Amino acid sequence: MSTNPRPSTSLKIAVILLLALVFVGCGTQIESGARGVKYFKFGGGTEMGTIYPEGFAWHMPWNTIYIYKVQTQEAKETLKLLTSDGATVSLEVSVWYRPNVDKLDSLQITIGPSYFDVVVAPALRGESRSIAGRYTPEELYSSKREEIAGLMLAAVKEKLKDKFVEFESILIRDVTLPQRISEAINEKLAAQQEAQRMEFILQKEQQEAERKRIEAQGIADFQKIVSAGINDKLLEWKGIETTEKLAQSPNAKIVIIGNSKNGLPLILGQ
Repeated sequence: MSTNPRPSTSLKIAVILLLALVFVGCGTQIESGARGVKYFKFGGGTEMGTIYPEGFAWHMPWNTIYIYKVQTQEAKETLKLLTSDGATVSLEVSVWYRPNVDKLDSLQITIGPSYFDVVVAPALRGESRSIAGRYTPEELYSSKREEIAGLMLAAVKEKLKDKFVEFESILIRDVTLPQRISEAINEKLAAQQEAQRMEFILQKEQQEAERKRIEAQGIADFQKIVSAGINDKLLEWKGIETTEKLAQSPNAKIVIIGNSKNGLPLILGQ
């Protein structure tokens, strides 16, 4: 009677491990915020028209899925630029970008996963140099920073409009100027602020002077109106009214009769 030998425990474990390795090797994990593009090694090349979503994507071990992060990404660049007057400035910028999700297959076959280094960074540097050359160091440092960043963004978008990359914003984070230019700009800004302060004080004083002039004019007009309404007859009448009120007072009094034509009695109390 013959017996079939049973597989040893170590052989079973080896088979299980082999199957596990094959199982894992037949797929790629696509992380959250990413998408995948499949590449067939033995036929077809890049699979066009299919973008693989987050999760585990099955494929044969000899094929590959290229992973692209599709969330907004930030890249910082430090650029050495020449301004309109020939001064060298250092510009630290941030660019917010991401690949066009629906065109990842086209991005894969035309540029590849290193698209930032291949097309984005060179375009940003070239367009930034061109735009910065139109402005003075002072404008880069203060008054025109947002305008310049907006022009850079528009220029980069136009330059890479057919490269399957999207741009959200370009920010100028810092501007480093030569020391002599920086000191001159700071002195000019301080002088401008002082001039603005003095202008404010002058306007305030002018307003106060105008207020006093209007007040004085009002008093003068009032006095003119009152003076125009006062005459000898009115004064005489008011004197008579006052004399009558004094005469009707119960207090003892001395009456002194005026000696002029229109003299009114002077009544003195005892």
